Amino acid sequence: MNHPPQPIRLYRHALSGHAHRVQLMLSLLNLPVELVEVNLAKGEHKSPDFLRRNPFGEVPVIEDGDVTLADSNAILVYLASRYDASRRWSPDEPVAAASVQQWLSVAAGQLAFGPAMARVIHLFRRKADTTFCNAIAAKLFGVMEARLSEQNFLAAGHPTIADVALYSYTAHAPEGALSLEPYPAIRTWLTRIEAQPGFVAMPRSPLPEAA
Repeated sequence: MNHPPQPIRLYRHALSGHAHRVQLMLSLLNLPVELVEVNLAKGEHKSPDFLRRNPFGEVPVIEDGDVTLADSNAILVYLASRYDASRRWSPDEPVAAASVQQWLSVAAGQLAFGPAMARVIHLFRRKADTTFCNAIAAKLFGVMEARLSEQNFLAAGHPTIADVALYSYTAHAPEGALSLEPYPAIRTWLTRIEAQPGFVAMPRSPLPEAA
């Protein structure tokens, strides 16, 4: 099965990088989607109705027929495995599959606690010290820069869900006062992702005044 009989419903917040990576994957696979905005400020993600879809009360969540699935990286695996017959986005070959998984772990770890957290602190003006997440981001971007100086994409010679998982918060790192100027290979990689057929951008937010 390579096309759903009805649009896949995506519960999201427009400024969530986790939700955007799922929206991006849906678009790259040219899958029909129905976007359902979840108002986080009003606590809709903690409502009984939403918690029935995801007990952790987090976006994104998708509904694909009788399948309800939360966690952005798990959703990427599901979409690529179910709807990409070529298996390019989520390869089966053991080394490539392991490489993709490694970067998905980075997306859930260093990316989330580095660039994503710095962005949350600045974007929502939270009173928190960014020293820790800035240090994580610097290490992450150094590793990514070295990798992308050697090859065009993170896990293979073509884009995979690893690139989708890392794209959103990396592209929007300046919103967390993290400059990408020192990382030419990362900036070129972002351009490669944005050139993919079906690419859809996440809305830009104001840069921090100090940036």
